[in-house]
Amino acid sequence: MTRLMGCCLALLLAVPAWAADEDPQAMIKTTADKVLSEVTAHKDELERDTSGLYALVQQYIVPHADFYRMAQIAMGRYWRKADEAQRQRIADEFRKMLVRTYASSLLNYSGQQIEYLPLRMQPGDADVVVATRINQVNGGPPVPINYRAYRTSEGAWKIYDVIIDGVSLVANYRSSFASTIRRNGVDGLIQQLAENNAKQEQ
Repeated sequence: MTRLMGCCLALLLAVPAWAADEDPQAMIKTTADKVLSEVTAHKDELERDTSGLYALVQQYIVPHADFYRMAQIAMGRYWRKADEAQRQRIADEFRKMLVRTYASSLLNYSGQQIEYLPLRMQPGDADVVVATRINQVNGGPPVPINYRAYRTSEGAWKIYDVIIDGVSLVANYRSSFASTIRRNGVDGLIQQLAENNAKQEQ
């Protein structure tokens, strides 16, 4: 489930700068098709040198996903215990962790088809759910995916969570984060995330 979560989020978050008043579903679909095409065409090369995957994620995902808001969701009630400097550190380390997860997950794509369900969006809506289903190539049951996005004050859209088969990808970290905070405090969580990221970078 974790691999599927990361893969689906990585594929559908690969979105360029969204213009004001754009349909978020249409923009997600157009760009996802392009990214999947690039990954498929260069998969052998990307498997040999994963730096291309990180470049892809840095270019398309990082500027257009709200990692600060994701960190807030993952922290839950403990977000209030952190000061602004700690929140920024947590969001930054959370971003590094997710970027690595998303980049690796892109290589798991093997032809799954994305079905886009009717978008329930009214004029003026600032928070929407883009509902999709992932049809498995092995004939397994489709996996429902809901992408949550909000419109910024500039009119762009940013993704801040993905609900996969009823489970929030971001809130999925809440239990482990809470456990670490209870044992070692907010700074302990920051240290743990930073150490884990540093190990992965070696």
